[in-house]
Amino acid sequence: MFAFVLSSCIKDELPNTECDIVSAWVEGEQYATSFYHPSQMRHDNISTAEKEIVFSVRSLISLPKSLPVNFTITEGATIQPASGSEQDFTKGPVTYVVTSEDGEWKREYKVTFKEATMPTYKFSFENYETIQSSSNYYHEFYEVDQSGTHHNIWASGNPGAILIKTNSKAEEQPTYSTPNGYAGRGVCLNTQSAGPLGEAFHKPIAAGNLFIGRFVPEKVLFEPLKATEFGRPIDRVPIRVTGYYKYTPGPVFTDMEMNKYPNRTDEASIYAVFYRNKDNEGNDVLLYGDDVLSSPFIVKKAEVATLPPTSEWTRFEMFFEGNEADDVILAAQGYSITLVFSSSKDGASFEGAIGSELLIDEVEMTFENTDND
Repeated sequence: MFAFVLSSCIKDELPNTECDIVSAWVEGEQYATSFYHPSQMRHDNISTAEKEIVFSVRSLISLPKSLPVNFTITEGATIQPASGSEQDFTKGPVTYVVTSEDGEWKREYKVTFKEATMPTYKFSFENYETIQSSSNYYHEFYEVDQSGTHHNIWASGNPGAILIKTNSKAEEQPTYSTPNGYAGRGVCLNTQSAGPLGEAFHKPIAAGNLFIGRFVPEKVLFEPLKATEFGRPIDRVPIRVTGYYKYTPGPVFTDMEMNKYPNRTDEASIYAVFYRNKDNEGNDVLLYGDDVLSSPFIVKKAEVATLPPTSEWTRFEMFFEGNEADDVILAAQGYSITLVFSSSKDGASFEGAIGSELLIDEVEMTFENTDND
């Protein structure tokens, strides 16, 4: 199973580790002005689950039409177009193909330059893609901006959950798109058993979750709290989040040792965090499962105090509380935001009730001194 987690290349949909992009970067002072910060010019330790590498820039209009991206790839592999070759990214993604040393294995990556702003602040969850991994399928949600560009701002634990499954449908995963939303489609999050393997690693449940950020499946078994990387840069200060939910807790609450607590009822969670994404030395800051609600870089956070069980669509509302944002830092994209939903509040600690189900839809953020897009 560990070998499976580390695998990534595909031949007849089987994984392989010999044709990966490890890092990608843009270098040169003539390109630095296109970015808010030099750290945005480089991606290191790229996950083997990635199929798209996104560089965040100030503006696509001012982006040079001839721009070189450099790559580090696995030993012996080759890449086309060549590393460092000049490409036009203003027309959309450029596809790079990495081929293993023996020529048998290939993997495609789309390299994209996108403006470093959230594409929308109204989330109806109508847009999703069905991803195939070996014999399993799962849903991946995305947003679409006014130009029609896709933005993969959402992540879930689905790429980790499928590691213990075979021949599973997208609707059998902890997080999936449902046609029965408040308006149109919505998201269903459900807490599932992680099977014998999960129990062996003291991770017996997989709570359904959806969050703004990135999921790194290689860390699931040995660093599960580092598998969730929360946040995306934002250029405004949040005030409130509203939306609609349904919630049914599972029948039996258990802990990470599968001890049963008959007097304890599972709870769902919805919260948001607004935080500094650079430290005082200019180094990148990310929030993970172990500090998303406790990091010293948090400026404001919002949390729904209680989510009573309900079979009817019910409105929720939460307000951000905390410190004031710095206008200079805000203008430089120095803050990030995440919005998190989970079918089991303590799912990150592998406590909850199998069968708990949270449905969400029509979520909206509002902000200081600006109209929503």
